[in-house]
Amino acid sequence: MRREHPDALSTILNRRATLGGIGALTVALAASSPSAAGPAVEARVKALAFDGFALFDLQPVFALAETVFPGKGGQLSATWRVKIFEYTWLRASSGHYEDFASCIDGALSYATASLKLPLTPGTRQTLLDAFATIKAFPDVAPALRAFRMAGLRLAILANPTPAMLEQAVANSNLEGVFDAVISTDQAKTYKPHPKAYGLGTEILRLNAPEIGFVASASWDAVGAKWFGYRSLWVNRPGASGEALGVEADKVVGGMAELVPLVVG
Repeated sequence: MRREHPDALSTILNRRATLGGIGALTVALAASSPSAAGPAVEARVKALAFDGFALFDLQPVFALAETVFPGKGGQLSATWRVKIFEYTWLRASSGHYEDFASCIDGALSYATASLKLPLTPGTRQTLLDAFATIKAFPDVAPALRAFRMAGLRLAILANPTPAMLEQAVANSNLEGVFDAVISTDQAKTYKPHPKAYGLGTEILRLNAPEIGFVASASWDAVGAKWFGYRSLWVNRPGASGEALGVEADKVVGGMAELVPLVVG
């Protein structure tokens, strides 16, 4: 797919009709789906729901780990990040829910202990407080404007707590952009549990095939597809997809690459 620079978005939008753009998104996803002949796939996409980390950059948080633990920050960040999501999956599958902030805290304890790094109360708080500073990737705001101009409703559907999501939105000057900011905390579970994905259809009052779910990770793209969403994966690091017999409908390297799917 040809990459569009974010600065070119207004030019693109000016030369393409809004209704035609939404139709282009539907056609593109239907053509890539193995069930394209089914009636559900023919439904027009009316909204995009974003995983939080498709929008917000966690790299500054993990970069701070290197400052706190010189020479060990990379190992700590990798272990910490993986364990955060392992804890959400374990809690979702077992029914022992605690919110995302608790999962982050517990995962930090595990990661530092596994690497035999000293975690003082002050160091712990410094690292945890960094999550309150995260903001959107540079390509996010222009793309969201384009989606709005194309007539799509926008939502966040993500695991972090409501307070964490609202803070990230405020840090990014994106207040008022989203029709809904949905934390899976409302369902007391995490993606990929169907109850977590179901918040999107419930709150947006749309059927699953009318929503394009924008994931930041392959496992989330797969979970969204299993639930019934049109699945879009923003694969910024160029990671490998899951080997689960199902793939995202579309995979792109950044948010700007989604725009042509919407605006035609």
